Amino acid sequence: MGLQCKIVFVGKIRHWYVYFAIGVFMTVAMLSGNLQPLIATSHQPSSVPPPVFQGNQSKPQVAFACNVFWGEEYLPDMLKTLDENNIRITFFIGGSWANKYPEILKDLANKGHELGNHTYSHPHPNNLSKEQNKEQITKTEELVFTHTGVRTNLYAPPYGEYNNTVLLAAQELNYTTTMWSIDTVDWKRPPPEVLKERVLKKLHNGAIILMHPTAPTAQALPSLIAEIKNRGYTIVNVSDILK
Repeated sequence: MGLQCKIVFVGKIRHWYVYFAIGVFMTVAMLSGNLQPLIATSHQPSSVPPPVFQGNQSKPQVAFACNVFWGEEYLPDMLKTLDENNIRITFFIGGSWANKYPEILKDLANKGHELGNHTYSHPHPNNLSKEQNKEQITKTEELVFTHTGVRTNLYAPPYGEYNNTVLLAAQELNYTTTMWSIDTVDWKRPPPEVLKERVLKKLHNGAIILMHPTAPTAQALPSLIAEIKNRGYTIVNVSDILK
């Protein structure tokens, strides 16, 4: 019994020495100004630039950002409307879609529209490793370049999903991760007037307006463009609105 008490007592003394040593180390570190960098290194994630949600707010400009992974049947009408209004927008290209429709991809580029990157297979980016995210981007970049001679440098992650791993993958490939400040929610196929109202009620300088090639988008586009112009805004691509 006496031996057991002695062991417990010695153990407590050893624990006391450990706590004392830690306290001395932290005190010295704080006095020397070295504690904060130590904590930051241990607990803070790597510094990555946040995604872009809107452009220059000092100019009355808005940008259309159209994600393309389907809906190719509606692109001709949309392109016709854009041509008639002398507007060039940004199409974020899905690689597997481009693989099926290279001629449409070429047409987008030949008409002067900006091409962005929307991954190859539209995965959930947050579920991927950094290298897997990079592979999704670079595979699409090479495909777009092969068909158009254009190198993409804007990245729109599928589902608007991102974390530090996703952002870091894009940064290391010299991409700007792009989101939006106005969502048409056109993938739910709302009536054209509802889609139009969603945009107009939130219109602001530097707005990035997310859309897809859908029937209501194609139908709403002529009157939407007319009203945006009537309110004094110019419609540009995403790169231009970021200047």
